Amino acid sequence: MFLVATRNFPPEIGGIQNLMEGLANALLNHGPVKVFAESFENTEQYDQNSKLDIERISGFKLFRKYRKANRIKEFINSKEIRAAFFDHWKSIENIETSVLKKTKSFCLIHSKEINHPAGSSLNKRVLKSLSKADYVIANSRFTKELALKLGAKDIIVINPGCNYPIQINDEVKEYARKIFSGASPKLITISRLDGRKSHHNVMMTVKNLLPKFPSLKYVSIGDGDEGNNLLKLRKALGLENNVEFIFKSSEEEKVALLEHSDIFIMPSVVYKKSVEGFGISYIEAASYGKPSIGGIYGGEGDAIKSGKTGYLCNGNDLNAIYDTLLKTLSNGHYLELGANALEFSKEFSWNKIIKKYISLI
Repeated sequence: MFLVATRNFPPEIGGIQNLMEGLANALLNHGPVKVFAESFENTEQYDQNSKLDIERISGFKLFRKYRKANRIKEFINSKEIRAAFFDHWKSIENIETSVLKKTKSFCLIHSKEINHPAGSSLNKRVLKSLSKADYVIANSRFTKELALKLGAKDIIVINPGCNYPIQINDEVKEYARKIFSGASPKLITISRLDGRKSHHNVMMTVKNLLPKFPSLKYVSIGDGDEGNNLLKLRKALGLENNVEFIFKSSEEEKVALLEHSDIFIMPSVVYKKSVEGFGISYIEAASYGKPSIGGIYGGEGDAIKSGKTGYLCNGNDLNAIYDTLLKTLSNGHYLELGANALEFSKEFSWNKIIKKYISLI
């Protein structure tokens, strides 16, 4: 049996959520899986439809983490666990080393949550927590190098697997066609609305591209702290007809819009301590034959082969975004990049990725 302890899990939306879901489901091919996850709105229906044995931990955050840790310790002590997987250093922090010695343990790192100054109290907590795991797994070469600089040791890189493509029905396909409504070219971003993702610079680039592409449409899927600011910017730029924000969507609607788009664009930047550790969204887009434009500062180089499956550019530089989009769109070049991206995405199938974990057990 495998144990998965996670702070991030569907139906909550996000890259780490998708990663932990994919990991847990891939482990099912090698044995039963028990998932300990946070409880929040709309979890019951998801859990009922899942093949996983999911136990949700509810209550106030402070007490919840200790209650969750106690349930995990009880489970490891009472069952024969082949391996335990933790999505975050905080997920393993309150598990004693003596308990973890009863199984093989993995702790995943993603960059943002470990990016604390060396020697700081948070950095010391991170290093102490990671030292408990048999294997510390970085999601990209960038994240590994960051962790090593901050004092971590013995890091292994295993890129996230991709949960896509998935089957969708004709109704949601029609929904996507109506959203884009004959637009060309069709750009899309799927992410939280925060300063790291450069939505504001993408919008200003859209404004600059309209003279060349008057039918261009940009669709952003996701919600976040920057939502109101981005709506104000859209109005100020006069882009109400060319930019659409979809703050909430079903998984099927998200996939239909991605499938119907031409280019996935998310030129992420460094925002405070936050930096893109990998960017599974780029691989998800690639699985539908869509090229991506990503940033140059984080681990996007593991997810985008610049010049082959898309491009990396400086998300702080409007000229760089403009030139990169123009290069991608010129002479239908995005179609060639998309075909390459589709082939590249096959390397991230969970059937292949999970074998890297199993080989370590």
